[in-house]
Amino acid sequence: MNLKPHAKDDVDINLTPLIDVVFLLLIFFMVSTTFKQESSITINLPEASSEKPVAQDNLVEISIDEQGRFFINQAQVVNTRLVTVKRALEKVVAGRKNLIVVISADGKTPHQSVVTAMDAARQAGLLNLSIATRRPQNAPGK
Repeated sequence: MNLKPHAKDDVDINLTPLIDVVFLLLIFFMVSTTFKQESSITINLPEASSEKPVAQDNLVEISIDEQGRFFINQAQVVNTRLVTVKRALEKVVAGRKNLIVVISADGKTPHQSVVTAMDAARQAGLLNLSIATRRPQNAPGK
């Protein structure tokens, strides 16, 4: 009879393979996930019966949403003051004076916001102005 206590083997759980598998799953899900990009500016353009296409390479777009906030080439302007809009336009224009400015204002935008955009463009030296519209639903030629 052997009454001496036997040395018990310590049971060890190795977590390294589990951590590796979880890490690989995390990387897989991060790589396979797609993110939906949506435009943050919602503008309902006023209607007009004629449209003229504009070349995109020499174009500066000033968008004004329903609340009167300004966006120049999809980048929001800090505030709605004329000086701020003018400085933002000058930064985008960078000295080029032959650009076409397209003002895309929501149909419910205050008129003062459109006038401010036009005034800022004029003070920045941009004289080619256009106001974006959309065709009416029942317009001919559609």
